[in-house]
Amino acid sequence: MTAAELREEAGTEPVDPDYPVTPVPASARRGVVSISVVLIGFTVFAPTLMAGASIGAAFRFSEFLAVLLVGSVVLGAYVAAIGFLGARTGLTTVVMSRYTFGTAGSKLVSVLLGGTQIGWYGVAVGSIGQMTALAFGWESAWAPGLVMIGVSALMMLTALYGYEGMYWVSLISTPLILVLAFWITALALTEVGGWKGLFDIAPTTSMTWAAAVTTVVGTFASAGTQAANWTRFAKRGRDAVLACGLGFVIGNGLMVFFGAVSALAFGEGDFTTLLLGMGMIGWGLFFLFGNLWKSNADAAYAFGVAGAELANARRKGPFIIGGVAIGTMLALLGVEGHIVGYLSLIGILIPPVGGVLIGDWIARWRHGQPPLSTLTEKVRWQALVPYVLGCVVAWVSNEYGIGIAPLNGIVVALVGAWLLGVRAKRELTPAA
Repeated sequence: MTAAELREEAGTEPVDPDYPVTPVPASARRGVVSISVVLIGFTVFAPTLMAGASIGAAFRFSEFLAVLLVGSVVLGAYVAAIGFLGARTGLTTVVMSRYTFGTAGSKLVSVLLGGTQIGWYGVAVGSIGQMTALAFGWESAWAPGLVMIGVSALMMLTALYGYEGMYWVSLISTPLILVLAFWITALALTEVGGWKGLFDIAPTTSMTWAAAVTTVVGTFASAGTQAANWTRFAKRGRDAVLACGLGFVIGNGLMVFFGAVSALAFGEGDFTTLLLGMGMIGWGLFFLFGNLWKSNADAAYAFGVAGAELANARRKGPFIIGGVAIGTMLALLGVEGHIVGYLSLIGILIPPVGGVLIGDWIARWRHGQPPLSTLTEKVRWQALVPYVLGCVVAWVSNEYGIGIAPLNGIVVALVGAWLLGVRAKRELTPAA
């Protein structure tokens, strides 16, 4: 048996080269360009165009810009903080949560984050299937279903290949969706007579301001909470923050913007119907497939590492395969038709997780963390209570239009976890 095999058998070397349940060593760390490429490829995501279209159709352009600015700032600051923690600890979000929620309590985080990514995966696969049916005029249900199964298998294989696979697919797929987005925006501006005409258009649907901001944040609240999955490969914390800013503020913000401009110009909030009406369904299919291939590989990777944490396994592969099967089934059942409601739910349930992680890290771990093997607490109520309070506040805020629901949830969870973390640290510190 080789030395590497002996180390692996002894548990001192991870089986998976992406280190799903152990810190990324210095030798495997990447520069800011590499991390940025992966994160921009992650956030330049076609279904975000759909979310942008649903928001844009409900506001005047000037109001939409305010919604986008606030939502992007909230999302960007939140994700940058999570990304910074990933670079400092070298751990995925779900493994990091063992310090905060406990070795058993972290399973809740794995289920939440992995489960929501499976939902996103289903939205993307379903979108490809439906657009393919429209492009070729298919009326049967089984034809788009076969397309969904086929493309899902390709996405799964990319995720199984790990960080390297996603990096190279990003280099190819990101320009494709950007070409489509700029192309649609140019056609939209021509349709309405330029930017001035865009500001004069009246909305065709309705949505509250708070719900719109929640939707912007919700587009990547789940994925943003898992930014540490990729920034843990960063050499420095500031590299992670910069990469998150490029990906989640600029990349995600542009996608929402492009979708909204198109919806305003053509008066259509359904992005697939919009492309069909513009006579671009064929080109749209080509560009969208290239983009969704990468984005769904990222989603599959995310629920793979969540599953590895859940089962305390050193291989992510079996969980990627299982999650892909569930996501494909959701696509076949038409999950993409419920995207706005889904985003609102994510905007309520997921951001408080990050708030708790940030607050507890500031209170107890900013000067260093002990090895994972030394953790003994199974469930930490000091994390669960702030998380539940954050979710309740976010839900009430969203239901009654009080402020920005995700931000309210993050702040309550962060402050609660910080206060309880400081108290817990004092209780463990022996008196002088």
